[in-house]
Amino acid sequence: MRRALGSKAALYIVLSLGAIAFLFPFYYMVIGSLQTDVDTSVAGAFPNPANLTFDNYVAINERIDLVQGLINSGIFTGGVLLGTVVFGVLAGYALAVLEWRGRSATFALALLVQVVPFQLLMIPLYVMIARDYGLSDTYIGMIVPFFINSTAVVIFRQYFLQLPRDLFSAARIDGAGEFRLLWNVALPLVRPALLTAVLLTFIGPWNEFLWPFLITKEASMQPLAVSLANFISNIAASTANPFGAMMAGAVVLAIPAVTLFIVFQRYFTSNDLGSGVKG
Repeated sequence: MRRALGSKAALYIVLSLGAIAFLFPFYYMVIGSLQTDVDTSVAGAFPNPANLTFDNYVAINERIDLVQGLINSGIFTGGVLLGTVVFGVLAGYALAVLEWRGRSATFALALLVQVVPFQLLMIPLYVMIARDYGLSDTYIGMIVPFFINSTAVVIFRQYFLQLPRDLFSAARIDGAGEFRLLWNVALPLVRPALLTAVLLTFIGPWNEFLWPFLITKEASMQPLAVSLANFISNIAASTANPFGAMMAGAVVLAIPAVTLFIVFQRYFTSNDLGSGVKG
C-alpha cells in the first residue's frame, strides 16, 4: 500500500515539474507584457507589483490594430478549418468505408503529400494565385492553399476504420444511403476525431506567417501574426518598451489558441465507439 502511494506521489511530482517547465515560458511572456520597466533576467519572472501595468497593450494597439488583426486571423483560420473538416470527413469516409478501385493508391498519395514541404510549392502557388487569379490581398487567396489538409484526411480515415462494420451493414439494410450513413451513423461516433482535426489544424493557420505575408500587402488584410512580425521589424523601436510591447502582442496572439485547448482538452480522451454496438 505504501509503495503504491509512494509511486503515485512520485508520479504526481514528476508531472507537476514537467507542467511547470512547459508553462513557465507562457507565464514569463505574460509577466513581460505587463512590466513597465523591462527586466529580461530570471528575476524578472517575479516582478514588483508596482511595475505591472497594461501600458504595453495600449502601446502596441496604437501602432497595429489588434482587433482587426484578430479578425483577419479568425477569418483565415475559420476558412481553413471549414475546408479541413468538410473535405477531410468526405475523403476519410471514402478511403475507410467505401470499396472502390484505387483506394490504397489514393491513400498512399495522401501520405506522400505530407512529405512535400510547403516552401517547395510556395513560388508556383504565389504566381498562380496572385498573378493568374488576382487573389492577392483577399481572404480567399490566403485560404485556398490550406483548404484541404491531408493530415486531417488520414486522421478521419483511421477513426472511420475503427467503426464496427455491422453498423453500416444494418443501416444499408434499412435503406440508408451513404450520405445518411456518414451524417447519422459515422460522424456522431467520431466526435473526438472532429475535435482533434480542428485543434491540430487551428494552430497552423493561426500562427501562419510566411504565406499571408507574401499574399497580403495591405495592413488591413494581414493576420495578427504578420502584423506582429512587421511591428517587430519596423515599429518596435519607436515604443518606450519594445520588449513589453512585443510580449503584449504575443499574449494576444496566444490567448485564443490556449483557450481553445483548455476548453476542449477533455474531448481528446473521450471515446464513444463502443456505444453504438451491444453484445
